Amino acid sequence: MSLIIGLTGGIASGKSTVSTYLKQKGIPIVDADKIAREVVEPDEDAYKKIVETFGEEVVTSDETLHRKRLGEIVFNDPLAREKLNKIVHPAVRQRMVEEKNRWLNEGYQTVVLDIPLLFESDLFHLVDKVLLVYVDEETQLSRLMARDQSTKEAALKRIQAQMPLKEKVERADAIISNNDVLEKTYEQIEQLISDWKICAPSP
Repeated sequence: MSLIIGLTGGIASGKSTVSTYLKQKGIPIVDADKIAREVVEPDEDAYKKIVETFGEEVVTSDETLHRKRLGEIVFNDPLAREKLNKIVHPAVRQRMVEEKNRWLNEGYQTVVLDIPLLFESDLFHLVDKVLLVYVDEETQLSRLMARDQSTKEAALKRIQAQMPLKEKVERADAIISNNDVLEKTYEQIEQLISDWKICAPSP
């Protein structure tokens, strides 16, 4: 019986800390952010559709996607952003499912799908259980400011662009509180591994 875990959180919540720990335990991680970068590489279908939709101005001299320029186009134009999402999101989901199936076919019983916007994109159908990495608002703000060397105003704007972590708690199957020292976070992950009977196949 396989178990597909959706790992999510908010910006600067420490999701990558949990993801890295699970990976070190031999649990395969399918990373949505990494895949989102891969599917827009030259020669990928999504890349071709983006160029068809937005024109050559979103391509750099070395044929890669000009992310900054594309970002400027979609940032202030909801319609353009919707067009981009309709190209990229299905490609990302398809690649995630392919990677998940590859791990299952190799004999892994548990696969973690690392999806930052699992709630915002309503991707519950892709997973069996949702694991939420949680921090309180003050901790999230101070960590983001320190990480990105940003102002309080800029950090708050990025946090408020996502669904509040408090709202995500209600639909999560388990919560890792990442407010404290790392050792406390690791203890919670170990408890979860035991509770959910998560195991990597023997080498």
